[in-house]
Amino acid sequence: MKKYKGYLIDLDGTMYKGSQTISGAASFIKYLNDNHIPHLYVTNNSTQTPEDVVKKLATVDIEATPNEIITSAMATADYISEAHPNAKIYMIGDKGLKQALRDKQLDVVDHIEVDYVVVGLDEKINYEKLSKATLAVQKGATFISTNKDPSIPKEQGFLPGNGSLTSVVTVSSKQNPTFIGKPETPIMEQALKVINLNKEDVAMIGDLYDTDIMAGINVGIDTIHVQTGVTSKEEAMSKEIPPTYSFLDLNVLREKLQESEC
Repeated sequence: MKKYKGYLIDLDGTMYKGSQTISGAASFIKYLNDNHIPHLYVTNNSTQTPEDVVKKLATVDIEATPNEIITSAMATADYISEAHPNAKIYMIGDKGLKQALRDKQLDVVDHIEVDYVVVGLDEKINYEKLSKATLAVQKGATFISTNKDPSIPKEQGFLPGNGSLTSVVTVSSKQNPTFIGKPETPIMEQALKVINLNKEDVAMIGDLYDTDIMAGINVGIDTIHVQTGVTSKEEAMSKEIPPTYSFLDLNVLREKLQESEC
């Protein structure tokens, strides 16, 4: 198989499953680290800070640093700051989104006279927050959503995701948002800017076709599907545009890369 100079890597279903380890994930990252191959973790989770993600990876024996993390919150903040520095923002979301916006010197306020409404996952969502977001969009604020995931896996089952929360504001305001996270291109463009390699030298690794693999396809890079999460090999390879490769797990990918060195 082709050897790439860098990798963009999904988290849940690829590096771990909730609190469970995934066979081959830690050894694959050790292989990348030992060979000084740059890689970034690209996640639609807007609730966590980069430091939170690093701590989570450590629980499954994966060594990472905050500058290797790209969240949908960070990509959202970057997207807005490039278009409108010092913008005023009404935000629905958690600490990861708030920190990302403030790191870009964006003004997060609690009123509806704003330039942007940003919706990220908020497990303490309530009617007042949704009402303020709707009114701000109706008054002309640009409507942004960190990602369109309709549900998220939890111990109890699949619970409402950020796409579901966003849809309330969409229906109420009659305005469609710009989505930032996978499979859309803004988060991938941010990741490619950070990894600073040519597109032909980078591959996206993930388990879920509709987000991870489509994110790579949409931005024009090769894709590596791993069969450790949601999408089966049969489903992935039957798509109109299949992934470039599909492997049982990251053990197999690491072995293929090591074979290509011989």
